[in-house]
Amino acid sequence: MKPMFAPLALCLLVACGRTPGPEARAAPAASADAAPAADASGARRIEADVAFLADDLLEGRAAGTRGYDLAALYVANRYRAIGLEPAGDDGTYFQAVPLLEGRRKREGAEFSVQRPDGKVSFVFQDEFLSGVNFNAASHVLNAPMVFVGQAVHAPDLGRDDFAGVDVRGKVAVYFSGAPAAFPNTQRAFHAASRDKLTLLAARGAVGAIVIGNPVDEAKNPWARMAANWEMPGMRLVDADGKPIDAWPELKATASLSAAGARKLLAGAPMSADEIFERREKGTLESFDLPGQVTLAGATTLERRDSRNVVGKLPGSDPALAGEHIAYSAHLDHVGRGAPVDGDDIYNGAFDNALGIAVMLQAATEVRADATAPRRSLLFVAVTAEERGLLGAEYFVRYPTVPRESLVANINMDMPVMLTDVTDVVPIGIAHSSLEADVQAAAQQLGVGLSEDPKPEEVVFVRSDQYAFVRQGIPAVYLDGGITAREPGVDALAMYDDFLRTHYHQPSDDTSLSINYPSAAMLARLNAQIGRRVGNADARPSWKEGDFFGTKFGAARP
Repeated sequence: MKPMFAPLALCLLVACGRTPGPEARAAPAASADAAPAADASGARRIEADVAFLADDLLEGRAAGTRGYDLAALYVANRYRAIGLEPAGDDGTYFQAVPLLEGRRKREGAEFSVQRPDGKVSFVFQDEFLSGVNFNAASHVLNAPMVFVGQAVHAPDLGRDDFAGVDVRGKVAVYFSGAPAAFPNTQRAFHAASRDKLTLLAARGAVGAIVIGNPVDEAKNPWARMAANWEMPGMRLVDADGKPIDAWPELKATASLSAAGARKLLAGAPMSADEIFERREKGTLESFDLPGQVTLAGATTLERRDSRNVVGKLPGSDPALAGEHIAYSAHLDHVGRGAPVDGDDIYNGAFDNALGIAVMLQAATEVRADATAPRRSLLFVAVTAEERGLLGAEYFVRYPTVPRESLVANINMDMPVMLTDVTDVVPIGIAHSSLEADVQAAAQQLGVGLSEDPKPEEVVFVRSDQYAFVRQGIPAVYLDGGITAREPGVDALAMYDDFLRTHYHQPSDDTSLSINYPSAAMLARLNAQIGRRVGNADARPSWKEGDFFGTKFGAARP
């Protein structure tokens, strides 16, 4: 356990009123071209925000919990202290987000396969986890199975995992991800799990089983993930109280470890080892699997409410102030989970208390300018990112400003800065005109830009900017840098170690060596990007022929 943060009253010093008072509106003049006079104070503010948000008091900030509500209240009061106007529901800083929470039960969970030579059973947690069912409190499904590679339909790239097989009335078995040979953009798109499930439901599948593989489990062991099987899943609910993106056509889902996959694939046309190898080479084939699978499970369903926290810096140009650039960072983490060395609070210091603190510091810096950018800036701390980008999805579906006024998104998520770095990693800049803004802002501030060192992680579809992209809004996500200022220090190796040992673990806390000056540099860059985009004559646009622009640009009003 980490020591409890003593001054709880810090987040309650200023009541969440409807408009900032005159003292909050005072704006000292500052030059966007010069480093802030009190640059070190920015790092200290970021450190103070992280210290509170990642404290045990907030119990991991899981969406729908008291700890998250405390975090939301804290951020709202920070907005007020900075001088941002409320931009949530009914003149407040809060946007209500309706959620359905589902928790799987061990009791009643079953995964078995009946073959001519007998029945094969799988062990809950050790080998499989039943999926959270948002459509029914209990389910039992018995059906044939079909292996469909990575459930990718990309004929334009020469890949169709559904060719030659029929998934109707069957349980689809597949690997996550997308072929490594795909261009990074298409790989990110085809790796999204929501799109895979949508494809399966549309093609008549009645269930889905995601199977593990040795390569992924070497990086993220099944046992570590499965230990948190009691953590809930969530879905947004519509006006009728029904879950969104719950795929009622899929009567049952499950995930299976690599060891379990070997048992399931016994009797396939090729060995499990060959199938694993083909996954790495991008040469998977689809085929029916022998036997009938039985998937059973039970889910506790409960309505939850959470909140996005939305502040606004009004634009200075009457002609453009009606357009909005949305900064975003997720405020939630995963809450309490399986104890590790006696600690069951998953504090999420890097993920994403630091991202929220960077966004707050960017707001502080832009708010201090003598003149606000011509366009308005929104600062959106979103809920339930860890449950599937739900807070961001709700905001872009039901924005608190006119939807057509959202012109760009600048997202911050888990900037892992364990040493002093000279760069940042911009994710997704190649898709839109935001690339020029990011490059110019970085050059002005002397910040290096490095390419994504891990394109296989397809992070562009795994954080909140993707919710904006799906609505046709150009977006960029700025990640922590990988070039250490000190010679001989390997910042990328430190990042890799964080992912192996601290990501989604209780040890992601303030005892880690968070480099706050580097975080302040990231905040300055985010602020400068907002100034450039906010002051430009034209709103950002997708590049001609861009994959995401072509795919989703029509969704933009």
